[in-house]
Amino acid sequence: MLTQTTTRVLEPSDLGAALAVLESEPVANAFVTSRVQIAGLDPWRLGGEMWGWYANGQLRSLCYSGANLVPICAGPEAVRAFADRARRAGRRCSSIVGPAEPTAQLWRLLEPGWGPAREVRANQPLMVADSPSAEVAPDRQVRRVRKDEMDVLMPACVAMFTEEVGISPLAGDGGLLYQARVAELIAAGRSFARIEDGKVVFKAEIGATTPQACQIQGVWVAPEFRGRGYSETGMAAVLRHALTEVAPIVSLYVNDYNTPARKSYSRIGFREVGAFMSVLF
Repeated sequence: MLTQTTTRVLEPSDLGAALAVLESEPVANAFVTSRVQIAGLDPWRLGGEMWGWYANGQLRSLCYSGANLVPICAGPEAVRAFADRARRAGRRCSSIVGPAEPTAQLWRLLEPGWGPAREVRANQPLMVADSPSAEVAPDRQVRRVRKDEMDVLMPACVAMFTEEVGISPLAGDGGLLYQARVAELIAAGRSFARIEDGKVVFKAEIGATTPQACQIQGVWVAPEFRGRGYSETGMAAVLRHALTEVAPIVSLYVNDYNTPARKSYSRIGFREVGAFMSVLF
């Protein structure tokens, strides 16, 4: 029997089916799941379209198409369908990111029309922890950033983003969207830092959050404080907060070439469970 497949933009009425797909892989899908749980599937609120791939009338795979293009629970046939739709729509995203295998296939199909990329990070280990660090004591000076400390935190956020992505988040709109996201995380109590004499020593955020899993992002230590263990003790503190107050599983992903960070995260208690891939434009 031939499998009948189709692809379409999902509507708000498809929310239950979409969440069932997303929640089948709670760690890998935490970023998109958190957005959908808050915004639903309305493109204006979600910040992009959600494409659905159906096999014999059942929703099997998704692809978020917004500032990022993100394949979700997508096998080879679904990836081909998503690539066809993305080619027709033209590139609107600043990156393609997701589990390494489907993202690599998606990029192979899109590269002839969308390439070259500014950078391809083909292997970014996905790491998880489900218990506080047994080896590294948390830094007791790492705390939630207050709303009135936005001006203190912002330069550290800009420095982190520029180091990590290779471009400044202040380009284009002058940083308005990026500042809004930083302010949102502070207001939600998910931005953490060690601040001494009005300067950020260490910072990290709990970005995506769902009842099943959350994701730490934006880990950064001021250059003059590097090599002193602040990243490990700071991350141990953020991990403890995340497990206690947010979700039973904490995740992050890191560039494979960042050997010191991978070793630090392993020492804190994170273990590798898969890999992501990012294509940056």
